[in-house]
Amino acid sequence: MTSAPPSKVCAVCGRRITWRKKWERDWEHIRYCSARCRGRKDGAGQDALEQRILEMLGARARGATMCPSEVARAEGGEDWRERMEPVREAARRLVARGDVDILQGGRVVDPSTAKGPIRLRLRASR
Repeated sequence: MTSAPPSKVCAVCGRRITWRKKWERDWEHIRYCSARCRGRKDGAGQDALEQRILEMLGARARGATMCPSEVARAEGGEDWRERMEPVREAARRLVARGDVDILQGGRVVDPSTAKGPIRLRLRASR
């Protein structure tokens, strides 16, 4: 019996995609965790949010953290709450690339399972 391939990261939302038997023949081509993400694969504004997160974190002291709402407020104005999930998605993609850590209670957490308030920090090796 062969073991399942390692998980992947969704190209849109940054959540972990776990292997499923029905994907056995197509696993190398799976890029999205859901139909919703597949429909949003155009990436409109994704790179801009990632860049904004890196810029705002880069302007802080080394090791300092930031709430994703700061980015959402800077980008969204009055509608900043609607920008929260896209900012969290951008942060998860940055984690997958190795640029950022997501923390809760001062500890690095798995971005796919983190619920509630999070903080962002540039990865120390960056």
